[in-house]
Amino acid sequence: MDKGKIFRDLHASTFVLPNPWDVGTTKLLASFGFKALATTSAGFAFSRGLPDGAVTFEAMIHHCREVTAATCLPVSADLEKGKGDSATSAAETIFAAEAAGLAGCSIEDHTGDPDKPIYEFSHAVERVAAAAEAARALKHDFVFTARAENFLWDKPDLDDTIKRLQAFEKAGADVLYAPGLNDVETIRKVCSAVSRPVNVMALPDFTIADLAMAGVKRISLGPWLTNFAFGMLETAAHEIQQDGTFGFTRAAMPFSKLQALFSKPSE
Repeated sequence: MDKGKIFRDLHASTFVLPNPWDVGTTKLLASFGFKALATTSAGFAFSRGLPDGAVTFEAMIHHCREVTAATCLPVSADLEKGKGDSATSAAETIFAAEAAGLAGCSIEDHTGDPDKPIYEFSHAVERVAAAAEAARALKHDFVFTARAENFLWDKPDLDDTIKRLQAFEKAGADVLYAPGLNDVETIRKVCSAVSRPVNVMALPDFTIADLAMAGVKRISLGPWLTNFAFGMLETAAHEIQQDGTFGFTRAAMPFSKLQALFSKPSE
């Protein structure tokens, strides 16, 4: 079964790509009928008590191996900037991702340096071109997503973001992604400016129908599910400490349901 081909074919129509952060949430989300899953760099970091960006590449790849082993669904990975800064390291990132059993991954143009958060344009394109070439060299299909991070790092320059996405498309990226876009009209402009599938991260005011009408093919949740779970823990802790009650337990997933799910062998 070529999971990369299955994952690629999903982009023919609009679909939601939820983001588990460990083996348990991988199995749980897979049981709900989603067609594919993706890791979340922030969600995984938070689960380890670390800030986003603090997980090493080796630890992230090990996490990817655990996730892919826990489900028969295609899994894509948020691999941040990849193994390093060079174009060669971007290609090596793809090879490591494929070896971890992933059907795809994303690499971003965020440097990790707060003083210079976005790679210079030509270098960013070189990195995408190297990653795309590596993806095409694999034996199995692999969906490579290129991310333009301007809007996440205090550079809300739509023209530059579109310029980068267009260049990433020309360099061979399969899917294009500019996280941080927060209104449907801007998203529509981005989708109309490129011909490859566009990924958008869900926000509270978005709907699947509206994003599909705007031209979006893939809707990911990023760290939202992780943040939601932590938010529910915060709510429960406040209830216990402030009210001395345990009403939150009424909304808990039944022990028997989780026990039954996790008693099944991994598919």
